[in-house]
Amino acid sequence: MTTRANELTALVTGATAGLGAEFARQLAEAGHHLVLVARDEERLKEKAEELERDFSISAEVLSADLTTDVGVSAVADRLRDAGRPVDVLVNNAGIGLLKPFERNGLDEERRHLRLHVQTPMELCHAALEVMLARGKGRIINVASVAAFANRGTYSAAKAWQVTFSRWANITYAKSGVQITAVCPGFTHTEFHDRMGMDKSVAPRFLWLTAERVVREGLEDNAEGRGVSIPTRRYKVVSFFARILPAKLTSGPPRRPLEPST
Repeated sequence: MTTRANELTALVTGATAGLGAEFARQLAEAGHHLVLVARDEERLKEKAEELERDFSISAEVLSADLTTDVGVSAVADRLRDAGRPVDVLVNNAGIGLLKPFERNGLDEERRHLRLHVQTPMELCHAALEVMLARGKGRIINVASVAAFANRGTYSAAKAWQVTFSRWANITYAKSGVQITAVCPGFTHTEFHDRMGMDKSVAPRFLWLTAERVVREGLEDNAEGRGVSIPTRRYKVVSFFARILPAKLTSGPPRRPLEPST
């Protein structure tokens, strides 16, 4: 994106780090004013000051926990504010669960499902109220190439985002709203560090930069694509993930569970 926007506003969730911070940076560079959403208010303020200084835009801070009804309602209310319309919504906030499904606490799985499925659904619904009335808008849902494999509840949640975004893009494009699921593979961000994941599990050539993922995602959204898979290598990976037998995309075989005593 090289041209500057004309007084457009973008709302980015999970905006203080990783892909969220890169979305905010590239949108600010294009001239968008920002609404930055995350839990840590201090980090949000630091990020807002940095972007305002570097790109001469205004950055609003909205501290919210998007795994709670209160937090989601606060962001949804901002998206419904027709007097201060949001032109671009980036649903980026996310978490990962490192342990197998049966070893995660049920509350962890509920929180994971809420953040990856219910929250973006609610925020898309809120954003569409104003975008459809104005006849324009853009929504990006940050999914994952894991959506095309079979890797537990993370893949299942991301598959929901891909299916929903593809459908919504077809449905609402004629009304001026473009919706894209961006599906990165392994990307150098804080995401895997927060999970405690050993990054050596993936070979070096599979790792992407946040800059490239966001740049290609924004370009694909601007061109009206319902799904964006950055780089040719991951287009190939996703193609084979879709056609191979499920047992081959479900990870290595695991030992049977030991009976409880």
